[in-house]
Amino acid sequence: MTIRETGCLAGLLSSQNSMKKVLVVGGGGRCHAIVDALSRSPQVEKIYCAPGNAGIGLQAENVPISDTDVPALRQFALDKGIDLTVVGPEASLSAGIVDAFRQAGLKIFGHSKAATRIESSKEFAKEVMVKYGVPTAGYRSFSDFGEALAYVSSRPFPAVLKYDGLAAGKGVVIAADLKEAEEALKDMLLDEKFGKGKVVVEDYLTGPEFSFMCFVCGDKVWPMPLSQDHKRAFDGDRGPNTGGMGAYTGLPFISPEDEAFALKEVLEKTARGMVEEGCPLSGVLYGGLMKTPQGVKVIEFNARFGDPETEVVLPLLKSDIYDIFEGIADMAVGSGCACRIAPMWENKVTMGVVLASKGYPGSYAKGAEITGTEDVDARIYHMGTKMADGKLVTAGGRVMMVVCSGEDIRQAKEKVYSEISKIHCDNLFFRSDIAHWALED
Repeated sequence: MTIRETGCLAGLLSSQNSMKKVLVVGGGGRCHAIVDALSRSPQVEKIYCAPGNAGIGLQAENVPISDTDVPALRQFALDKGIDLTVVGPEASLSAGIVDAFRQAGLKIFGHSKAATRIESSKEFAKEVMVKYGVPTAGYRSFSDFGEALAYVSSRPFPAVLKYDGLAAGKGVVIAADLKEAEEALKDMLLDEKFGKGKVVVEDYLTGPEFSFMCFVCGDKVWPMPLSQDHKRAFDGDRGPNTGGMGAYTGLPFISPEDEAFALKEVLEKTARGMVEEGCPLSGVLYGGLMKTPQGVKVIEFNARFGDPETEVVLPLLKSDIYDIFEGIADMAVGSGCACRIAPMWENKVTMGVVLASKGYPGSYAKGAEITGTEDVDARIYHMGTKMADGKLVTAGGRVMMVVCSGEDIRQAKEKVYSEISKIHCDNLFFRSDIAHWALED
């Protein structure tokens, strides 16, 4: 055994000999899935979640600190002797939480503020893709409303318009005509609906979309199972865009060759490019991809776990997720090696359906009582819930997600909708056609 191997083994045994305290930053369904995965680790003794939610509170101790209050989160981690912090939301990463924690000597899983630009700036992401030959749609960026409108007017529709910065998943508009495009550009550039910034105008691509998440540190990439999100609010992919109404794994329309191409030419190439740019990744890279007639291309990158994809991917993980999180956190500061990071996955598929408040993604009421969850034989990840007078009630647009596994997608679908029927609430709705791309004849 080499000195390097001996050192890695000693580090692994040392980390497993003491029980760990973990802080998860965030509070939605994605963070509930992360907490759930950490709760299955034999190394983890205590999980805190800031700010958490009602469902997370069943598996972790909720902490009333905003996910962007970096000084308070850092002080909490120091006071509690937190062994590892795992960051969920992009807003926390963009606020520089990773940089602040590392400066304080705290171990943290997530990207630096500079690396988070792969998500927080659409223009930066496009520049990286073009520079390093990652396949994506053609684009131009604009800060002037008149110039943007003139450019869009000169091109065929639909038009893809993206606000350059973070917009909580609401900064992308696919305009069917000039009227829609003008309204969207006015929102983004004149009214500064999401803040002051640019707009990226992209070529419109066609084909099925899919999500490819991976763990990444520097130029090392470890893929997760593919999944597909459903953005539209209603059956048949109709209605407004949402944060996601359901997801599933096991995509029959993506071949092994497609997946291998995406891993090599998109994810690995992007990871190497970010190293070359001096802002290496060290967390999760999410590729929002499309299988076009010309091949797989990038629609967008996220610098963290996707939501609701995380809720259907992490239940398939057989490995100890603490090892993965800590291994990458150590590697990012030069104190670990890749030998600890070896994700293994169940040979099954999963499907999850989101239950949302009626009216979402527009205005909706809160406080509707939810009953029957205790009778559900499935994973329930809470997204927008709280306890009020001892009752579980709605507290957000997307409220919860029910996830089941199966040997194939039809079995998973039958199980998940059967379990959803046990949940009762007068103010919830859900799509009945999740995974229709996989099940269409």
